[in-house]
Amino acid sequence: MRVEIWSDIACPWCYVGKARFEKALDAFPHRDEVEVVHRSFELDPGRAKGDIQPVLTMLTKKYGMSEAQAQAGEENLGTQAAAEGLEYRTRGRDHGNTFDMHRLLHLAKEHGRQDELIGLFYRANFAEERSVFGDDERLVELAVAAGLAEDDVRRVLADPSAYADEVRADEREAAELGANGVPFFVLDRAYGVSGAQPAEVFTQALAQAWGDRPQLTLIQDGGAGADGAEACGPDGCAVPQN
Repeated sequence: MRVEIWSDIACPWCYVGKARFEKALDAFPHRDEVEVVHRSFELDPGRAKGDIQPVLTMLTKKYGMSEAQAQAGEENLGTQAAAEGLEYRTRGRDHGNTFDMHRLLHLAKEHGRQDELIGLFYRANFAEERSVFGDDERLVELAVAAGLAEDDVRRVLADPSAYADEVRADEREAAELGANGVPFFVLDRAYGVSGAQPAEVFTQALAQAWGDRPQLTLIQDGGAGADGAEACGPDGCAVPQN
């Protein structure tokens, strides 16, 4: 079974939602048969790479709230994150363009290191003091820590077109699926879960999606025998006897 997660590194509920989903997934009986793929979704795609501002400033301008309201929201998020065992800096964080991080996540996908990298991006953005925005060296450091080759990472960052089409394709697909916010979880292209739902909701969704998977119907038994074609199995291959 495949679970696709549309998210953005700048999204605090994606950070919390990932932890809640993983709690459910870790307890799922078929955990080893579930493939998780992270998909790109930018909350602020029009923001220039060098346009970096404090989170509180972004929130007050974007949502028309007071600074006190924005800070209260951050405190609430800190509480929600702590409940999931996550660190969260409620003050002093900044906000910027995440396009390069999404491009690197597509590179990481090719090398089987996507989950490691997005986890490091989340932690760096929400729990650590050093910014992930406007600092290519910071992204190189995190990508290498996730297991990627430094030369590959620098090549992608130096070429704005590298994996750009893949990021845009993910975003178009999200729109086609009806996702207008993140996190957005799609299970086997049959079920969708929107938002950082409690772990219990993900537990239910995993069980339902697993149970509703289409079952293979054999047109004819493939085993060797009077009515079956020759086949190979754990005990070897059937050898025709003259």
